[in-house]
Amino acid sequence: MASLMEKHQIHLPVGTENYFSDLVETIIGQQLSVKAAKTIHTRFKTLFSNELEINAQDILDTPDEKMRETGISRQKIVYLKHLSSLVSSGELNLINLQKLSDDEIINLLTKVKGIGRWTAEMFLIFTLGRQDIFSVGDLGLKNAISNIYKIDKSDYSAILKISQKWSPYRSIASLYLWRSLDNE
Repeated sequence: MASLMEKHQIHLPVGTENYFSDLVETIIGQQLSVKAAKTIHTRFKTLFSNELEINAQDILDTPDEKMRETGISRQKIVYLKHLSSLVSSGELNLINLQKLSDDEIINLLTKVKGIGRWTAEMFLIFTLGRQDIFSVGDLGLKNAISNIYKIDKSDYSAILKISQKWSPYRSIASLYLWRSLDNE
């Protein structure tokens, strides 16, 4: 880890303060390359009069076929509509999310169809800027630790044990680990 820190200068990113928009973008980008996700998200935003402030009602009012035309899969449309309906009805209040603990946020977000633990953890890192998140289910992190520490990438307990050394800055360690994969 020390050699990665010497090689790269990394700062914890912080997303927008529009948590709904960030969750929408995260859902759209799931299981896509960064380039494909950006292209589809850019096309998706053009469906709305205010591309910077897409809200739940906008998505609920948009026909599924219009969303499909932007490249979003039918399943992700279901996820986006579910998120939007929970936010619109008030069942999911994103306003005070920052005040909740990491576990509370994960439990809250994973009630939304299409948002699993990994997505919630990425939201904690990249939108809320939480410093001590380590996503043991992330393939990139498992590959990086396996390469650096010469352990089996399926050995979750060993990976977690290594990650504990970086607490309370495991999110930053994760950024270094992901960066180490760029050089492969």
